[in-house]
Amino acid sequence: MFNLYTRYLINKFLLKFFYITLIFFALTLILGILEEISFFKDLKVSFFYSFFLNILNAPITLFEIFPFMFLLTTQFVFLELFRRDELNLLKINGLSNFKIIKIFFFLSFVIGIFNVAFYYNFASILKFHYSNIKNSFSNDNKYLAMYTKSGLWIKDEVDGKILIVKSELIKNNYLSNTIINEFNPEFELIKTIQSDRIDIKNNQWIIYNPIITKENISKKYNDKITLKTNFNEFKITNLFSDMSSHNIFDLFELRRDYEKLGYSSDDVTIHLYKIFTTPIFYSILTLLTSILMFNIDKNRSIIFFIILGILLSVIVYYVNFIFNSLGNSGRLPNHIAIFFPLFVLFIFSIIGLVRINEK
Repeated sequence: MFNLYTRYLINKFLLKFFYITLIFFALTLILGILEEISFFKDLKVSFFYSFFLNILNAPITLFEIFPFMFLLTTQFVFLELFRRDELNLLKINGLSNFKIIKIFFFLSFVIGIFNVAFYYNFASILKFHYSNIKNSFSNDNKYLAMYTKSGLWIKDEVDGKILIVKSELIKNNYLSNTIINEFNPEFELIKTIQSDRIDIKNNQWIIYNPIITKENISKKYNDKITLKTNFNEFKITNLFSDMSSHNIFDLFELRRDYEKLGYSSDDVTIHLYKIFTTPIFYSILTLLTSILMFNIDKNRSIIFFIILGILLSVIVYYVNFIFNSLGNSGRLPNHIAIFFPLFVLFIFSIIGLVRINEK
């Protein structure tokens, strides 16, 4: 299927990618264990428990930095080809610069497909268990929020009272069609509050025109009352913001649930776009790095190339971050927020391909 020299390049790229993956995985574990130890420092748990949680979280963190690992892999592969003067040998055997780049481009794309189809789903499952276990140790564990097909549900404890909140719709900082059941510590019902509109911008909720039922007697108020809680619009939003703990199938279901709830699904949509454009992103970074390597003085030190790789990674990261933020805030359409940075990188790469065989 592949000739000898094509297989040689593929094996070289895969081997370099494997070594760089191991290095970044080790760095991820080292940095992550410090965070876990800090989290558990006041809890009586074994160090190995922190290490176990760190292992659960590391794969999804690695997925986030895979694009830049492709960038570094491409750099080191070309550095080795330059230092060993193997490019001339490859050219003699029919592999032009363009063909070499094409091999790495499609290889990155295939790895990207594998990462999306298998690795991401596996890593997200581990992340889900990581979040569940860690939340069980959180001081806020008695405060819960979740969404179901029937709407948003919140369990809260304030001043010795337990609040169970059920709302059909959340839009901006308002809850609609909401029922609040207030219980004592023995879970005996104290009263029920119903309202069509509740302002949850702050922890002090403002309830408009409530209907309060106490001891089977209901009374409607044509005014507003306040209710102290541990939740606000920002906290509820952030409870649902960790997309990385959902696999691809869960993300589609999550988006449908958000839309039924009236909650913005932009975060989910952008996250899905990012996942499905992963193979393209890997390939474009590989293409761009290959072109840069052909156009830079090959006699420079390895430190120069490492700094160049880090600098390019930082630039690409912040460009993506800015456009993703604009998409999440609604200032840009979701597809533009994801595809425009890729389009710009691709255009630069195509321009760089001109006369690449003459290098």
